[in-house]
Amino acid sequence: MTHREPAVEPLPADKDRPYLGGPEPAVEFGRLFDVYAQPLHRYLARRVGTETADDLVSETFLVALNQRHTYDPHRGAVRSWLYGIATNLLRRQYRQELRALQATARSAGHAPGEEASHEARVADRLDAAAMAAQLAGALAELSEGDRDVLLLTSWAGFDSNEVADALNIPVGTVRSRLHRVRKWLRAHAPRGYGNV
Repeated sequence: MTHREPAVEPLPADKDRPYLGGPEPAVEFGRLFDVYAQPLHRYLARRVGTETADDLVSETFLVALNQRHTYDPHRGAVRSWLYGIATNLLRRQYRQELRALQATARSAGHAPGEEASHEARVADRLDAAAMAAQLAGALAELSEGDRDVLLLTSWAGFDSNEVADALNIPVGTVRSRLHRVRKWLRAHAPRGYGNV
């Protein structure tokens, strides 16, 4: 009788750290798209609008598919990797975003008036428009790196480790940037945004 080694079952793949180098990446990328496309789109839409976010989500997954060999599940979760790709794509949109933020900041105080019968609603809308314009102006003054850290934290809901993975920077750098940005925003953002 010959001695046979027992068959060793491979460990099931971690859904947060999948292996992307298999012969059929379409199945795994379909799952990734189903799980991450919508939250990624929400994050991107808050930064650059819905239409641009549509394009960026598509481009993010295309880049991810083409660069799947660069993903290392030992370095971080696939979510962080995807958001890192999206953030890099956003940087290409930086000039457009900056112009839009500056234009919004300039438009503060230029909202058209409404009828007197809607006085309370008009006042609320003007206050909200002015606050949004001031916040947009404050965001436009931040450096690209500081803005990315702040928005990944506040809009995408990332913790410091996830931001570090996404931006490929040390977690200590994330924490110091976030501390600096929050302190700066408390001094420069409109009332009501001091707890950013």
